[in-house]
Amino acid sequence: MAAPMAEQISLFRCQMQKRRFNDVSLRILESILVVKDVRSLVEIRSAVQELLRSEATLVMKRTASKRADEKLCIAEFFVKAFALVGDSESCLALKYEALVLRDTKYHNDTSFRVSYQEWYTFAKDSLDSGYYSIAIKGFDNTISSFIYENNETLIADDLHLKDHHIIVEVKNLRDKAASLVSSQSVQTLSSNYLKRKSIEDDNQRRSNLLPINTKQLAGLEFRVGINRRNANKLQKSQQQCEKAKK
Repeated sequence: MAAPMAEQISLFRCQMQKRRFNDVSLRILESILVVKDVRSLVEIRSAVQELLRSEATLVMKRTASKRADEKLCIAEFFVKAFALVGDSESCLALKYEALVLRDTKYHNDTSFRVSYQEWYTFAKDSLDSGYYSIAIKGFDNTISSFIYENNETLIADDLHLKDHHIIVEVKNLRDKAASLVSSQSVQTLSSNYLKRKSIEDDNQRRSNLLPINTKQLAGLEFRVGINRRNANKLQKSQQQCEKAKK
């Protein structure tokens, strides 16, 4: 990594350590990612992603006791930062945290409260991106928000309720996400089994190639000795028979 780029990353790390979650830090991050060399860009992105994940985990834990608006600002900063470095999963995870915080802070304020459309968009994006566990949470909040906004209890089986089709659509998508999570779990188990089986087979092949142990070697030498002695006896017997004939 070039020295100037290493200095920029060091500067960004310093901003994180000083807890400066602001536009200045984001501009520094943007400048780091302006690289023409593809190989260098991949290397830099990887390094910055690792730094951001580490800092986000640490900071979000430490902000548990802070006010909702402070936590919201920090979460939104990391959402933007992860989006810049192309870390979709971390971006969506922090976006979920930000939406929850916003919903908590502005629950009674219709102007800033998270609408069911926002939750739906977030959940759908998560589903389309392959982050099914996050999508499930998003769809759950979509339904809760929709019920709250309509100020009535909606039951999926009641066909006469207003906008029933919206609830049905969201629940279907949630079920789809849940089934995909289960499918991933099965695939993971299958993959782990195949890996374990491959290792066992490999170990078996290696054991077959190991040198014969001492007892096996001694037994083999003993059998070879007996066979050699029997062959000598047979040869002597044949020689004696030939002499007798003469």
